[in-house]
Amino acid sequence: MEKSAINGKPIVKCSNRVSEVSEYYFSQKLREVEIMRESGVNIINLGIGNPDLPPSHSAIKVLESCACNTNNHGYQSYSGLKELREAFSAWYKSYFDTHLDPNNEILPLMGSKEGIMHISMAFVNPGEQVLVPDPGYPAYSAITRLIGGEVIKYNLTPENNWYPNLSQLQTIDLSKVKLMWINYPNMPTGQRASREVYEQLISFGQKNNILICSDNPYSFILNQDHISILSIPGASSVALELNSISKSHNMSGWRIGMVAGHKEYIKEIMKAKSNIDSGMFKPVQMAAAHALTLGDEWYRYINQEYTKRRSIAEELLYVLDCSFNLEQAGMFLWAKVPDCYQNGQDMANLLLYKKHILVTPGITFGEQGSNYIRVSLCANENLLEEALKRVKS
Repeated sequence: MEKSAINGKPIVKCSNRVSEVSEYYFSQKLREVEIMRESGVNIINLGIGNPDLPPSHSAIKVLESCACNTNNHGYQSYSGLKELREAFSAWYKSYFDTHLDPNNEILPLMGSKEGIMHISMAFVNPGEQVLVPDPGYPAYSAITRLIGGEVIKYNLTPENNWYPNLSQLQTIDLSKVKLMWINYPNMPTGQRASREVYEQLISFGQKNNILICSDNPYSFILNQDHISILSIPGASSVALELNSISKSHNMSGWRIGMVAGHKEYIKEIMKAKSNIDSGMFKPVQMAAAHALTLGDEWYRYINQEYTKRRSIAEELLYVLDCSFNLEQAGMFLWAKVPDCYQNGQDMANLLLYKKHILVTPGITFGEQGSNYIRVSLCANENLLEEALKRVKS
């Protein structure tokens, strides 16, 4: 084996902000799975929400055609292509009944995860507080800590349909809270959006001078009721919304998302974004713009596939004696483990090391998820049937 050219131990300490966070769960877990596979273990991955279905053939053809044009390989506008902004605007008008000015109320992003960082940098000062759901997407907390903010967790519970308990939040000191993250259809619980809850959130934001940031990438997966918080009267004063084509169009690796909201908010986000990247590859943006025009036939196609997969995943959970809500939306199933397990981590470990099936323990998303597991539908029917066979054996 060749020796590394890098000798000696590192002597420079990392920044305090990096010491405040840990490596993303899936980054660590997938390395472990890869080691197990290299040793000959056949792991079925039902853990991560990475769409395995391909994007539309027509979108790929647009990418190919644009990439063959020698004029399309330079730096692009920091604000994204006009064609992409207009496509996002038309998409929101058609499916969310929300008018967004493509000139100044939409900012394309390299995936919506990037937007969490840009929004946080644009609005949260060191020491200010951010309301983060528990359970919720771990990036909300990690990025808040990275930019020097303080995480204030608010509990989502099945008793309150996994919605924020705003009456309870109103009893705490909110004077230092600058921003609140929400996510519906919810990941990991699958709870659908509600206009009534959005109305209450806008009122809460206005009353307490808190920016309500809605993360909305799951609206088109096993869900017919597409709701944007920006459709609520008065939302533009206190709300932003993130969206992406990763889940809705099977284009997660293409890294195309957007943030929408009042033009003054978008202007502030642009200040952060323009100092970090130099725009996305033009052919990718053109292909994304095309994908957004595919319409109902496309969503029927992907949901037919997810419906078949979900039926098998539900049977798997029944065999495991888990309980879950049949009304969930999105590309996961969130399930409570039976009392014979200490917690969701206990069941997840048993499935991985005994049955060679990777699922996500709910504790990954916060303390309120400790007795749950999350099963991804991003595996084909054959893999799901094999997983079902393993848990029955």
